[in-house]
Amino acid sequence: MKKRITVKTIFCALAFAAMAQAQQLPQLVPPRPGFSFPQKQTLTYSVDWRVFPAGTAVVHFEQMGDRERITATADTIGAINLIFHVSDRFQSTIDRAKACTYEFSKQTVEGRRQINSTLQLVYGQSRSILDEKNLVTGQTKHVETPIPGCMTDVLTGVFYLASQPLEVGHSFVIPLADAMHNVPVTIKVEGREEIKTPLGTFKTIRVQPTAAAGVVKNRGNIWIWYTDDERHLPVQMRARLFWGTITFRLTANENK
Repeated sequence: MKKRITVKTIFCALAFAAMAQAQQLPQLVPPRPGFSFPQKQTLTYSVDWRVFPAGTAVVHFEQMGDRERITATADTIGAINLIFHVSDRFQSTIDRAKACTYEFSKQTVEGRRQINSTLQLVYGQSRSILDEKNLVTGQTKHVETPIPGCMTDVLTGVFYLASQPLEVGHSFVIPLADAMHNVPVTIKVEGREEIKTPLGTFKTIRVQPTAAAGVVKNRGNIWIWYTDDERHLPVQMRARLFWGTITFRLTANENK
């Protein structure tokens, strides 16, 4: 007897596939012994598109008991702002000891595109919950996805890497919660390099994150330069896309 393919069968198959993907993700390794996220710190970056000044980005850390709140803003400036206005806001709340993300929210204004979203990671129920609203069309989205355990997000992930040993020539994989997907991101520690920024000259370790799907893949080739010391401070970040290269350079590091 030929089995009927129903809507229920399709949804069950999709749910099973999502659970299988969640089970295959690696575990997020806790920060190395002795590492601590800042109690209070603000990092400011200049943003260049190709050779043109394009904007500024500010990242702020704030301790909240056993959790850490990371907020980031990115805004275009000058002629770029007139051509394509960008004003993005991001916020992550994480566990200070394990670096697990509990909530990641973003408010995106990019040209005519305006979207607000919140991603909650409910570890007690082994699921993530995405709520999204398009402020232009009024459309909303609610998606729940199984998760295997402790995850990071696209904002925290940059600073989570600072908590790891970063040994040149080594690679490791981290689980990243990216909207509707759970994505394994491979971190390649490529080599050492001296980098000049408006804040000074730094000896750094160059790292390249890669992924087969999600926002990391969609951002083209990405590199991050961390100071070659215990802080692993990200002093430069670069994304090479088909329409040009964007570079973030650290201009200020303040304990406030």
